[in-house]
Amino acid sequence: MILALDVGNSQIYCGVFRDNELVSQFRHASTARSSSDEIGVFLRGALRENGVNPEEVSVIAISSVVPELNYSLRACCQKYFRIEPMLMRPGIKTGLKIAYKDPKEVGSDRIADAMGAVKMFPGRNLIVVDFGTATTVCAVTKDATFLGGNIMPGVRLAMETLEAKTAKLPSVEIKPSRSAIGKTTVESIQSGLYWSNVGMVRELVDRITEEVFEDDPPLVVATGGFAHLFDRERLFDHVVPDLILTGLLEALQLNGYLE
Repeated sequence: MILALDVGNSQIYCGVFRDNELVSQFRHASTARSSSDEIGVFLRGALRENGVNPEEVSVIAISSVVPELNYSLRACCQKYFRIEPMLMRPGIKTGLKIAYKDPKEVGSDRIADAMGAVKMFPGRNLIVVDFGTATTVCAVTKDATFLGGNIMPGVRLAMETLEAKTAKLPSVEIKPSRSAIGKTTVESIQSGLYWSNVGMVRELVDRITEEVFEDDPPLVVATGGFAHLFDRERLFDHVVPDLILTGLLEALQLNGYLE
């Protein structure tokens, strides 16, 4: 049994693979102050609640964008599972050519997303859009070269910033908006959040396509918690919620963790 952990700024997204098939998924709020015991107790309990015996976990893969949690994550795996985890970090085999000026700057989540997309859609130019705490847009060529991309505030982060940094604007439900014109303060915020993200993704996809993929248009693949929010806008060719987990599984295979 394989346990894959996508550790983001807001949540830990967990997936369990049996025979390379994703059989269970669950989430937990992430905080840089979490101890190894807190994480370990949660993981073992969540596994049991999802019908998985924690003792059957034999391999653990971690993608983390929260450096302060990495020590606790590793200690948790050692204490509660007696496993040395594979942590996505510089030096790990990815199967990608990284065209960043400094490849070590690329977040492990973006690398894992790209690996998952290349695994699922081989031989295609790709634009990968991940709606997490930050929204990222990444370009990957058909020969698996990670070109780079964009990082913007995520949908929820933008809403929370409006609430926190203004005196009168409330927190709102994040949902699709039918109209670009809000008739109340709540509708105006919802409309602004929704249509600004629609316009942003469309513009970036168009610009990236024009710059590097004009002769061979890419597949646009979306992932992350808010990807389905934009289903009706037909921004994406595919929505793959577990893309990063697929990338982590591929990393385990490339680095010899699986028999």
